[in-house]
Amino acid sequence: EDVRPELRARHQASLCMDCGIPYCHAHCPVHNLIPEWNALVHERQWRAAWEHLESTNGFPELTGRLCPAPCEHACTLRLTGQPVSIKAIELSIAEHAWEAGWTRPAPARTQAGPPVAVVGSGPAGLACAQQLARAGYRVDVYERADRIGGLLRYGIPDFRLDKAVLDRRLGQMRAEGVRFHTGCTVAGATLERIRQHSRAVVLACGCDQPRELELPGRGFAGIHYALDLLVQQNRAVAGLPSEQSPPIHAEGLDVVVIGGGDTGADCLGTCARQGAHSVTQIQYHDRPPSEPDLLRFWPDPAPAWSRTDHDEEGCKRHWGWDTLAFEGQSGRVQGVILQRLEWRQDALGIWHKHRVSGLLRRLPAQLVLIAIGYARPRPMGPLTELGLSLDPHGHVAANDADYRTSRAGVFACGDMRRGQSLLVWAIREGRQCARAVDQWLTNHSSLPLV
Repeated sequence: EDVRPELRARHQASLCMDCGIPYCHAHCPVHNLIPEWNALVHERQWRAAWEHLESTNGFPELTGRLCPAPCEHACTLRLTGQPVSIKAIELSIAEHAWEAGWTRPAPARTQAGPPVAVVGSGPAGLACAQQLARAGYRVDVYERADRIGGLLRYGIPDFRLDKAVLDRRLGQMRAEGVRFHTGCTVAGATLERIRQHSRAVVLACGCDQPRELELPGRGFAGIHYALDLLVQQNRAVAGLPSEQSPPIHAEGLDVVVIGGGDTGADCLGTCARQGAHSVTQIQYHDRPPSEPDLLRFWPDPAPAWSRTDHDEEGCKRHWGWDTLAFEGQSGRVQGVILQRLEWRQDALGIWHKHRVSGLLRRLPAQLVLIAIGYARPRPMGPLTELGLSLDPHGHVAANDADYRTSRAGVFACGDMRRGQSLLVWAIREGRQCARAVDQWLTNHSSLPLV
């Protein structure tokens, strides 16, 4: 047996200083007990490390692969060099537990609790359903897509998350009593039936209304939202038919990805794997320094540049450019016009972008992917039919103390309430919402706060 991964994890865990104030713990949205399970890994007490990890996070095999690890940015060792590789240790613990058979179904002794419906099967909905089922509720999860998982299923490429990892966890949840319903649009008579048969309804439908670029030439064929490509590719990898007509494919094309976040990076990797002629990412911010002044930001993440696997795959990035317009021929996009930006700081320390006159650039592009984030939940289904109150940004109005919406018995969590955010924040919200539902139904709850 190759023990090198275990040895690497133990070595990294040994670097943890068990700080008097564990900033890593405070900056983890689910408050993972990081110093504790680091010490246990170093001492080869893997079972105890797993029990500590599972007590705060029901999906460590997901966060260990996908989380941007704010805990590592807050690690004290970050101030003098490299932080403890907390995320890698977390994944090692999680996979060790699966291999050892410790990650078994944990059904409630009785599922005598009232029925609860969860609408949406992304990370927030799954985290909420998992906690409620373990507390003894009869939980039904409704998903409009043909498979469970939300963006975990169709929004994240397999080179970042092998779907067998997700399916493994879903199998455990089924064994714990969670019932999943796919291809279910929760609207009209379906919504009314769910409300009649459920004591509480949790909305975890995500925030999937893409931000738009209203620019000249936007109507040319070949310009798509990033998620259109990612969903199609995930379906193709799973052997499912495309929902796009005609299909989107980057083979032999010059691709421009507008947006510098994780979704944009997923598009880079996907297009490179599809055999694109060139792949270029446009980022309107200036390139951050490779060695930032950490003390200006710590324990929060400091903007920093480093080479990524997509750089190694031949993808290019242009920093400090704004998209002005799209060029086309015969109704199809052929190029992107960019404007150089200059960032200036005002007297209050706020940065503003200014276009540099005369500095234009044209990039060839037969495929353009817009990856500039998501503005709000789509105005459809329960959002509109229940007449829920919204906050000024268009998200469902509910606080993070009780997660209650303006309708009695209806709760909201995850991106639908918080706005576009991280996987680990969605898990936190789902767990906290489960506790809020339990508290509302029984006037007490033994579920954890996070």
